Amino acid sequence: MRSSRARSRAALSMAATLPLLAGALALGIPNASADSAPGGRDALQGTKPAWATAGADLGATSDSGKVSVRVHLAGRDAKGLAAYAAAVSDPQSASYRKFLSADQAQARFGATQQQIDQVGRWLRSNGLTVTGSNRHYVSATGEVAAAEKAFGTQLRNYRKGGRTYRAPASTASVPAALSDAVLAVSGLDNAPHKSSHDEALPPPDAVFRNSGPFSTYYGSKTASSLPSAYGTKAPYAVKGYTGKQLRAAYGAGRWTGKGVTVAITDAYASPTIVKDAAEYAKRNGDAPYRRGQLTQVLPDDYTKTEECGASGWYGEETLDVEAVHAVAPAADIVYVGGASCYDADLLDSLNKVVDHRLADIVSNSWGDVEANETPDVAAAYDQVFMMGAIEGIGFYFSSGDDGDNVASTGTKQIDVPSNSAWVTSVGGTALAVGKHDKYQWETGWGTLKSSLSEDGKSWDGFPGAYTSGAGGGTSSSVKQPFYQRGVVPDSLARANGKQRMRTAPDIAAVADPNTGFLVGQTQTLPDGSLGYDEYRIGGTSLAAPVIAGVQALAQQAGHGRPLGFANPAIYARYGSKAYHDVTDRPLGPNRDLAVVRVDYANGVDAADGLLTSLRGLGKDASLKAVRGYDDVTGVGTPAAGYVNSYRFPFRRH
Repeated sequence: MRSSRARSRAALSMAATLPLLAGALALGIPNASADSAPGGRDALQGTKPAWATAGADLGATSDSGKVSVRVHLAGRDAKGLAAYAAAVSDPQSASYRKFLSADQAQARFGATQQQIDQVGRWLRSNGLTVTGSNRHYVSATGEVAAAEKAFGTQLRNYRKGGRTYRAPASTASVPAALSDAVLAVSGLDNAPHKSSHDEALPPPDAVFRNSGPFSTYYGSKTASSLPSAYGTKAPYAVKGYTGKQLRAAYGAGRWTGKGVTVAITDAYASPTIVKDAAEYAKRNGDAPYRRGQLTQVLPDDYTKTEECGASGWYGEETLDVEAVHAVAPAADIVYVGGASCYDADLLDSLNKVVDHRLADIVSNSWGDVEANETPDVAAAYDQVFMMGAIEGIGFYFSSGDDGDNVASTGTKQIDVPSNSAWVTSVGGTALAVGKHDKYQWETGWGTLKSSLSEDGKSWDGFPGAYTSGAGGGTSSSVKQPFYQRGVVPDSLARANGKQRMRTAPDIAAVADPNTGFLVGQTQTLPDGSLGYDEYRIGGTSLAAPVIAGVQALAQQAGHGRPLGFANPAIYARYGSKAYHDVTDRPLGPNRDLAVVRVDYANGVDAADGLLTSLRGLGKDASLKAVRGYDDVTGVGTPAAGYVNSYRFPFRRH
């Protein structure tokens, strides 16, 4: 379990809010210390968190304390899984797109009943109680003393961020006889504490509305009475782009995603999603949903609803569903909800998609910072992604909403799971769609905010303070995958040292909430009643479902054949007319861009006044969108030729 909960990446228009397996050398592996274990035992690398230092040590954990663990199963052939996943994903491989069915994948690479039984017997023999098992893990609970005996380590208390958490004092291990059965163990550290009681979902969040004036398309209405910025009058922010505008911007053409299924994973589930999605489509010109086109796969119970802010995830699900349908109106959508926002439950959702092959494409708008992930959890995620790859399933993750994360964490780092070499990391842009739905330009998403002065004659603190931007940068734990070689410049790949490392993102789409997407959702109105309303939204949690929708179009264009893990194919098109090469100053080296936002002070109406601000575009902390690959937009955004490039085997012209 990560040391802090996964975060939704939805960025409301009022403000932007939110180790690979052995043998996977072709796709990069995490760096790990040379963990060792006593004779006759195998070390489980990465089980001692980096924050469990001697200086933070507060003493031994009580032997009678309670521990809940998951022992993740390695399956039949971990090295073979990594090799096959790489081969079926590489356009240069003879095995390209020779996918297995879910049953074939399980039979060839999944855990055996013998492994499950073997791990269960071993846990019980050490005094732990097995609480559940499936093809992915065996879960168990027990006292600290029993866990210490089973995993060959002492559990101690450590200070972390002003709080005290339990963690192993040394690398955990398992008997050598279990080395082929056990991939990793999670739960030995308890940062943060995880509750387990069942809860009911709360009602929707309070209503949020955008004030005007608005532009109907980029630049349609200029704030002519307000102060200039960067030598010119800025336009008002768009009310929110719709599917028609996004499809035009990213070259959808005649393709609709017919015959393709997109899965969406988030925590919890909006109780009004079906009604809201239908109403939004009707109001905004999207195709109506067919019977059964939108379905949900939900857990029996929900946990941690207050801690995770369950109602906030309703907007995330709503955005994801409506954005996918807006871009790919004929694609089927299956929402797979997690019981909470923690890794164990989100992993369960991802595993459901793979175990039952519920979809071809999976959009995921959540994550955390790399410093909070441990190699044991990363290994469990990557196993899911590789099993998906051999079944022809591609996973798309938002790259984050805090740029280089320095402003939010004090440390320059990228986000997880988008740091995985087995997923497509989706960065973000500010998008200008002009009159007649014509694509004008994009910048990297990065926002500076300055407020209108009290006398209305200037912008206070111009150009303003950094508020948010697309996540990106260089991993500290995952080595550079083969598909990034020769594309990612060494100035980025080696940003953390001599070793070339995984760099994010891979591709990008609109994310800036100041040039964002119009979304419709049932919310709690000021009088306490529930009602449908619409507002502009952004964040890379918009970019991820937009790219998922574009990939659905590409799969349809490619005669319906699944794309699978798409990064090798995405990078094969680098430098071609398939992409918009996004830079921070698309109109010239001396031309900066901004829009004017007018917001209700109370988020609902003008009763408490209006707040007018200038939002500078293309200012993403230390990250820069430049010609070629960059750590804001990756290889770029889909251009008019991208979807059609999948109709035939791609050849660079």
